[in-house]
Amino acid sequence: MKTPAFWYRPPGLASTLLAPLGALYGLAGRRRIAGTVPRRVGVPVACVGNLVAGGAGKTPVGLALIAALQARGIAVHALTRGHGGREAGPLAVDPGRHGAADVGDEALLLAGAAPCWVAHDRLAGAERAVAAGAGAIVMDDGFQNPALHKDLALIVADGAVGFGNGRLVPAGPLRERVADGLARADALVILGEDRHGLAALAGGRPVLAARLEPEPAAAARLAGRDVLAFAGIGRPEKFFATLEALGARVVGRVSFADHHPYRPAEVAALIDRAAALGALPVTTAKDAVRLPQNLRAMVAVLPVSVRWADERALSTLLTHLLQKGSPDGQAA
Repeated sequence: MKTPAFWYRPPGLASTLLAPLGALYGLAGRRRIAGTVPRRVGVPVACVGNLVAGGAGKTPVGLALIAALQARGIAVHALTRGHGGREAGPLAVDPGRHGAADVGDEALLLAGAAPCWVAHDRLAGAERAVAAGAGAIVMDDGFQNPALHKDLALIVADGAVGFGNGRLVPAGPLRERVADGLARADALVILGEDRHGLAALAGGRPVLAARLEPEPAAAARLAGRDVLAFAGIGRPEKFFATLEALGARVVGRVSFADHHPYRPAEVAALIDRAAALGALPVTTAKDAVRLPQNLRAMVAVLPVSVRWADERALSTLLTHLLQKGSPDGQAA
């Protein structure tokens, strides 16, 4: 479903009426976490999670961690639930055989960078990854899943919208209370300008500032062009703003629900609409893997990657990760 607009507005009637359901949701989550003893799998595990339902930039941060660990010579495997896909796993993702309907869009993006496992049971997925030779695991999401021990837990937050109205699903975007989540986190990653004072909530934990930057070659191709932009992500308007910031003229914008499964006729209609406007259809990398294979070449894609304000801070966290997660306590 699309993110409800009232989640990111001051609390009103809708959120107040739904607040009792949010309280029950939060209670169930706290009991699940308190009643589970996390298990280790013998290699370092980093979790890139968030406190809100919907997109906050977890997957680009996860990809950045994978690249940084690979640069240290670590055989990294990715682990994700496979949201939007039909496979429960544990399953090794094969981009040549699996589509988004099988394993979800995030799994396909991660599989482009490292061996990736889809598993509703994260512990079972991690064990399969270790058996297949993983020297470290980067988990995309799963912060609220207590089964697998996390040697490094990062909370990713969108600095533009923060934690919304501060209420729990369905009254607001929160998966758990902010204080509870940050208490279990090792660091807070803030993407973009911190417009809501998020850094002050970190309670002394490291705060890593970063931003999402468009891939330069793709950005250059779109600058000055008329584009019809469409996206099915947590906050499509963020994508539209990125296009405008790089100099594209957004003459049409279409928003879909997060993880929207694109139908051929739907995408063909978008391509035709763009042609009628004399514009180029463009979408995100996360959306592109959900497009019908025969139509992907007709849609431009704008990939993004994470640029850290202080890469040394990230390096320090990764050193601690490898120390905590290695059997002998020594960093690789």
